[in-house]
Amino acid sequence: MHELAVTESILEIATRYATQAKAARVTDIYLVIGQLSSIVDDSVQFYWDSLSENTICRGAQLHFQRIPARMRCQDCQGEFELANQLEPCPSCGSYRLIVTAGEEFFMDSIGVENT
Repeated sequence: MHELAVTESILEIATRYATQAKAARVTDIYLVIGQLSSIVDDSVQFYWDSLSENTICRGAQLHFQRIPARMRCQDCQGEFELANQLEPCPSCGSYRLIVTAGEEFFMDSIGVENT
């Protein structure tokens, strides 16, 4: 359910920047979402369709780019991409891991149409 608050924030940011740029409307929003974040694309899209209805962002296309989770082993310093949730280092079997990528969530860019 936190996707509602996230989507409200996306709308607020996009509206603010489009207004500052004196844009006629927002056409595209590019989001970067890490594999380990708990953001569900379909839920964001669902809320977006409703929340943006009577705004400058109405009809804007959401684009979701997923970033795979990457881990670094604290024992052998090996790095690997996480295929599933919670798996040991493929080199040494250790679970002493540090997340190096995959927790991201940000708006990369906004496409606008000028008058």
